[in-house]
Amino acid sequence: MTNARLDAKTYRTYVEILKKELIPALGCTEPIAVAYAAAYAAAVLKQRPERAEVWCSGNIVKNVKGVVVPKTGGLKGIDAAAIAGIVGGDAKAGMQVLEAVKDEQQAEIRALLTGGFCRTHLLLGDETLHIIVKVFAGEASAEVSIKGSHTNICRVVRDGEVLIDRDGTAKQEAAAAEPSLLNVRDIITFADTVKLEDIAPIISEQIDKNTRISEEGLSGHYGVGVGRTLLKYAGTDLRTRAKARAAAGSDARMSGCALPVIINSGSGNQGMTASLPVITYAEAFEVGRDRLYRALVLSNLIAIHQKTSIGKLSAFCGAVSAACGAGAAITYMLGGDYEAISRTITNAIGNVGGIVCDGAKPSCAAKIASAVDAAIMAHHLAVEGQAFSDGEGLVTGDVEGTIANIGQVASQGMKSTDLEILKLMVGG
Repeated sequence: MTNARLDAKTYRTYVEILKKELIPALGCTEPIAVAYAAAYAAAVLKQRPERAEVWCSGNIVKNVKGVVVPKTGGLKGIDAAAIAGIVGGDAKAGMQVLEAVKDEQQAEIRALLTGGFCRTHLLLGDETLHIIVKVFAGEASAEVSIKGSHTNICRVVRDGEVLIDRDGTAKQEAAAAEPSLLNVRDIITFADTVKLEDIAPIISEQIDKNTRISEEGLSGHYGVGVGRTLLKYAGTDLRTRAKARAAAGSDARMSGCALPVIINSGSGNQGMTASLPVITYAEAFEVGRDRLYRALVLSNLIAIHQKTSIGKLSAFCGAVSAACGAGAAITYMLGGDYEAISRTITNAIGNVGGIVCDGAKPSCAAKIASAVDAAIMAHHLAVEGQAFSDGEGLVTGDVEGTIANIGQVASQGMKSTDLEILKLMVGG
C-alpha cells in the first residue's frame, strides 16, 4: 500500500469513471444499442410503428452480425434487434432495454422480421459508433440518432420537428477528457487509497453478475463451449480456470443468454475479461474482500486507460486491453509494486497486441481465453523481473509510452484493416 494520495479532483474523476463505465447490460452492447435507439424512437412516436429503417456504421454492423439478440428466441442481426426494441423494449432501462421483452412476444418479433417490417442500411463516415433509427406510422414519424457511445442520443426528431440536436462527437470528446487523467501510477495509488464505500456497490455488482453468467456458460451449452472445453481437456489448474471462467461468460453472452453483465468500456466481453480472472485468483489465494475490490478497481481502470486512446470500437480486439488489466491486477493483488505492474502491462500488450476484432460472435470466447493466457504469462514474467525492452517493436522504456503506441496503431493504423474486415463480412 502506498502512502501517496491523489488530489481531490483526480480522486472524484476516477470514481466517476468507474460509475460511468461499469454499468449493467443485457446482451452484446452493439445490438442492444440498436434496440435502445429503436425503443426510444417508438416512444417518441407515441404510437406503434408500422415500419422502421435503421442506419448503422460499419463497426456496429460488424458487431451485430454474428451474435444472438437476447429474448428473441435465437434471432441475429440489426433488424432483429430493432424490432425487439420496438415490440417489447423499455427505453428507460438503457442497456437493459430488452429485459422487458416477454416470451410471448418472440413470435411477433419473428413475424415482423420475416415480413420486412425493418430495412437496414450501412451508414458511411468516420464515426465508428453511429446508429440512426427512423420509425413510421401513417404520416407520423420519429428519428433517433446515437453517436460516440452506446446510449449517447444526440438527435431526436418527431414529425419533422427537432426535439434534441447536439454534437455527439463533441460530447464524446468531452467525455474522453476525463479518462485522459488516467495513468498507471495514479491508478495504483487510487486502488491503494480509495474508500471502499465509494466503489463497493459497483465492484460487488460486477462480481455477482459476471460470476453468475460465467457459471451459466460453464453449466449450459452455448456457442462452441470454449470454457467447458478448456476445463475438459486442459485440466483444472488455476491458469486454466481463470481462462475458462472468462471464456464461459462470453460463450453464454454471445449466444443470447438473458443474464446481464457489468461492462467495461462499452463491452460486456471486456467487463468479464477484466474481472473473472482476478476473482478466480483471489479465490485461489484466499485474498480478502478488500484486496479483491482494490484489485478489480485497478483492473478496470487499466483496461479503460488503454481503451481511451483506442476508442470504443476498432479492429483491435478489446479483450487484449481487458486481459492486460486483469494480469496487472493479479500482480497487484499478490503484492507487486509499480514496476512489477508496469512489466505485466508491457509484457501483455507487447505479446498479443495484434489480435484483430472481426465482430462480436461466439469465437470471442476463444480470443478472451488467448488474451487471458497471455496476461497470466505476462504476470509470471513480471514476477521474475522480466519485461520486453525499449525498442522491441512498439515497446518503449516507459509503460505509458507503450500504451500510447498501441493506442495509435489500434485507432489510426488499423482503420484500413477495419474496412477490409467489414468488406469481407458483408460480401464486398
